[in-house]
Amino acid sequence: MPTRPCLINPKKSRSEPSIGPLAYMIPLPTDLNRLSRLFLERGRLIYKNIFMRIFHWDDRTDPLALAGPFQGAPQAVMVLEKLIVLGAKRVVLFGWTGSLDPTLEPGDLILAEEAVSEEGTSRHYSKDLRPRASASLLGELGADLKGEGIPFKQGPVWTTDAPYRETAEKVKRFQAEGVLGVDMETSALYTVGAFRGIDVAALLVVSDDLSQLKWRHGFQEKKFLESRRKTARFLHRFALL
Repeated sequence: MPTRPCLINPKKSRSEPSIGPLAYMIPLPTDLNRLSRLFLERGRLIYKNIFMRIFHWDDRTDPLALAGPFQGAPQAVMVLEKLIVLGAKRVVLFGWTGSLDPTLEPGDLILAEEAVSEEGTSRHYSKDLRPRASASLLGELGADLKGEGIPFKQGPVWTTDAPYRETAEKVKRFQAEGVLGVDMETSALYTVGAFRGIDVAALLVVSDDLSQLKWRHGFQEKKFLESRRKTARFLHRFALL
């Protein structure tokens, strides 16, 4: 753990329950609500605030947190810091990404093994601008996806604070480096995970496409909508193993 003192530190309040080691971070409200409904089929909601829902099952000792909604690296990191002080040791981000790879289309899955940081939050934690996912958690997710026959592509993503500054020049540069997609949270979460000594991995659904140097969104495409449902069901099963 870092030793340099800070004026403000994440804390657990008296009203907040401790949680088990696994937690999910879900930026979009629709995905958060869908996964919440799945967990309510077997468990009960024991705590809720604007950024978090905590569920408990009678046959399991550890409550599980679903964190969200949130947007962008600064807010995501504040949520992650809170999860850590509540007890999280293994955190999975379930988010969306724009594709930079012409072989990927809306609805495809990316398991992000590392992230190129172009957001500002990471720099307050580390000088490493290409943080990596937890190898063990990434491996578990990949093995279970393969075991269930769910296709995915593994590789790096690019994280930015400025979606309206995703230029053609940047897209071409990152394509040449083998970067698969672009999002707004992954690099910051990987950086903080390494800084705090916990495991973090991101499973991202392709929502739109920049690979042809023009924007094509797939937010209403059938494959994208179905993939989000399948991914929520997969993560539900992954948590209850």
